[in-house]
Amino acid sequence: MLQPILSQLSSKKIILASGSPRRREILENIGLNFQVFPSKFEETLDKSTFASPQEYVLETARQKTLEVKERMNDVPEGLIIGADTVVALDGRILEKPEDTKHAFGMLSSLSGRTHSVHTGVVMIASHTKDRRTELVQRTFTETTDVTFGTLSAEVINAYIATGEPLDKAGGYGIQALGGTLVESIKGDYFNVVGFPLHHFCRELLRIHQECWS
Repeated sequence: MLQPILSQLSSKKIILASGSPRRREILENIGLNFQVFPSKFEETLDKSTFASPQEYVLETARQKTLEVKERMNDVPEGLIIGADTVVALDGRILEKPEDTKHAFGMLSSLSGRTHSVHTGVVMIASHTKDRRTELVQRTFTETTDVTFGTLSAEVINAYIATGEPLDKAGGYGIQALGGTLVESIKGDYFNVVGFPLHHFCRELLRIHQECWS
């Protein structure tokens, strides 16, 4: 989708404001030339003050992106990309499990049910116009519905024993062993991994047309 403009994008300073290896891999796989500059924003926003998980992830992504922007020198032709992803069941955000007991309860609650994965993305682009640097900001959220198969206690415990659930929001990783628990998804697979690729590409095309073409 970005192939027609990849060579032009290579001349821009593109920053991924995330230390996530999964987001990095997704962007590397499409041939995008970028640097990783992890945000130092502490994710301490009070989730109870937000009307929905979508509002929470978008604000967290915004703060991550702005924090990196503040630490960067002015870039006349560039882009900063920030993102945040959460898993939610019945509108309640599921964090990373605290321990194996918590992981068991979390995975049991997901068994045989459909939950949602929400990602907020904020893109701040800069371009030069009349010798001045102007900024353009794009924000969006993406939601993918994920349905788990019915999981027995034996399956859940065996999965927990691999250690994979303990550092994953929602207690699973779809791109690894956790993918075996998933019966179906509705929406962007890459969004569940942590970055809504197609929607991002659409927005980047719009930014390129508005700012750099």
